[in-house]
Amino acid sequence: MLRWRIILGVIIVAAVLGICWLDHLAAVPGAWLFPLAILAVVLAGQEIIDLASAGGMRPLTWTVHAGNLLLLLSTWLPTALPQLWTNSFDGTSFSPLTWTWFALGCAVLLVFAGEMGRYNKPGGVTSNLAVAMLAIVYAGVMFCFVVQLRMTWGIGALASLVIVVKLGDIGAYTVGRLAGRHKMAPTLSPKKTIEGALGALAFAALGSWATFTWLVPWLLPTSQPTPWWGWTLFAVAVGIAGMFGDLAESLVKRDVGRKDSSAWMPGFGGVLDILDSLLLAAPVAWIFWTLRLVG
Repeated sequence: MLRWRIILGVIIVAAVLGICWLDHLAAVPGAWLFPLAILAVVLAGQEIIDLASAGGMRPLTWTVHAGNLLLLLSTWLPTALPQLWTNSFDGTSFSPLTWTWFALGCAVLLVFAGEMGRYNKPGGVTSNLAVAMLAIVYAGVMFCFVVQLRMTWGIGALASLVIVVKLGDIGAYTVGRLAGRHKMAPTLSPKKTIEGALGALAFAALGSWATFTWLVPWLLPTSQPTPWWGWTLFAVAVGIAGMFGDLAESLVKRDVGRKDSSAWMPGFGGVLDILDSLLLAAPVAWIFWTLRLVG
């Protein structure tokens, strides 16, 4: 299983790096990555629905997927094709976040409309609504922050999130297996240790330093040098958020008695098992870039 996990991991990383490079060179930002984002959010949303189904809840699948697609389109299109999103009254452009908020409102309306359409007797409606909202916010809204990193600041910003979070995951796994002694959250994730968490932060700091010292200046020549305290705070904040993301998914899986979100990728589990740490870390990375603390 470990060999298969390593082989599959190398293939996934190589494929994602290749797509990121093609997207960096593309005339339309996100032209290569956006289809991958749609696939990831659809699969992640479906896995949330499946986990809820294991707990006896039955949200309407189509409302979740439609809402998440609206959210992704509202985040990508205004930046990718700004000429289509100009205010015809005075020629100004709306903020991409304006359309994201609007799309979220439409998604909520869809969820309620779907449940109204199939209602026939009391019982289960509120839990179905709650799960559908969770799937839209957890998968759709959180992934909008990932898309915004790419569309607003470029591949370098997206890379800073992925590198710091995934190196943190590697550090937690490696140090936890080699030196883990003290359980961090035994009821949620028995294998996670305090030593592993410290290893995650150390690896995240290494990734943040390398990213903002070399990779970001190379990909974004106009960027300002990031001071040592900037990449250090970024590593700590994003690294901790990534660990919380991992535990957050463990909370849901533990509640419905599942080990993995799905068996879609042997050795890794499901798409949500790969994205969980990224999803909760994305808004933290986004606010660092928005406030110009990094980059």
